[in-house]
Amino acid sequence: MSPPGGVHALVRRSHEERVLRVLRQRGALSRGEIAARVGLSRTTVSEITSDLIARGAITIVGTDAVGRVGSGRPAERLALDPSSGQFMAVDFGHRRVNVAVADASHDVIALGTSRYPESAGWPERIPAAFALIRRLSVDKGVHYRALQAIAVGVPGWGDRSPADGVAETFAEHFGAPVTVDNNVRFAGLAEALRSPADSVQNLIYVRLSDGVGGGVVVNGQLVRGADGFAGEFGHITVAGPDGEPCRCGKRGCVETIASVPAILARCRSLGVRVETLDDLRAAVRIAEPTVDKVLREAGAAVGRALGAAAMTLNPSEIVLSGEIVHIAPMLFQQVVSTITYELSYRAEAAPVIRPALLADEGGALGAIAVLFHESPLLAGYPEDPVAPSGPTERTKEHPMRTVAGTKPEEGLR
Repeated sequence: MSPPGGVHALVRRSHEERVLRVLRQRGALSRGEIAARVGLSRTTVSEITSDLIARGAITIVGTDAVGRVGSGRPAERLALDPSSGQFMAVDFGHRRVNVAVADASHDVIALGTSRYPESAGWPERIPAAFALIRRLSVDKGVHYRALQAIAVGVPGWGDRSPADGVAETFAEHFGAPVTVDNNVRFAGLAEALRSPADSVQNLIYVRLSDGVGGGVVVNGQLVRGADGFAGEFGHITVAGPDGEPCRCGKRGCVETIASVPAILARCRSLGVRVETLDDLRAAVRIAEPTVDKVLREAGAAVGRALGAAAMTLNPSEIVLSGEIVHIAPMLFQQVVSTITYELSYRAEAAPVIRPALLADEGGALGAIAVLFHESPLLAGYPEDPVAPSGPTERTKEHPMRTVAGTKPEEGLR
């Protein structure tokens, strides 16, 4: 049977999600019980469940013969297949790719990392991701025959993202719709969902790393903006026209003061030899005064930008992430102090300011959560993906692109 198209495809997918949701909530059920609970005819449910079984999304787990009253043929009982990967997130960083796979119960059933050189381009990064996906299939016993959607997080900002073609590549390999967005933005949603205050509806997220990026969550949803620029706190001007030049073409951006390369360069210009984050950690440990000064300057720049953003957006939480946040507590303290000053007129309603809870897996978990939120039936779904125990831009054409794939590669399914 050829796949349905147009409106019929949307209706069919909605029906499938209703069936999957009732199995997720109720456990094993017969087709008749499913039909009664989702309000569809038995014929429709039979067609949907047969297709879901063929795709590996659900499985037959027995019959209702035990305890059955009266004669008649025992009815098969159906349940979600725990090895079925329904949603996949691929988070490309500058030096590594993370992959997370979630089942229809929204549990993350596979999570892994593969590393590559920072100099690697997309022709090297994408094969590394595919190899990791295959390895997870073997190591975790996960299959991808029932993938409903894929989210791919990419680094970069604005119209300088080099990730054109990534969505099409994944769609062609897996035959599933693909969403591409900034990986820092995905991580921001993950932090909102993992907040100590339970799910936070309004949050500002900033990551200090090779660059300075961020994300904004308003009313529980990621904000992308008209052209995909929402959350680019690194390119807010805080130092004026005499500031350092920025890769965006301006001067004095937050990124020219508070990114890791900018902090290291500033320390060196003042006579302190720090080449790496390990060098910076050692300098912080001995309370080197020049390094302390540079870190406080960086914290003040971030705090001014976030203070202005907080006056505009009124978030309940502001989250800072990045290895340097944990290395340099004085930077975080200065951010808090500056934001507190900027919002002193409404101190009683100041947001919680905290370090990120999630480490490197945040982007992948946030991407999974985006798929849950943007699924037609599950829009606004309040729960975050549950990670397994143990360790674990936009171009001119697309600020955030969704592509329906049609050519699945058998070896990756």
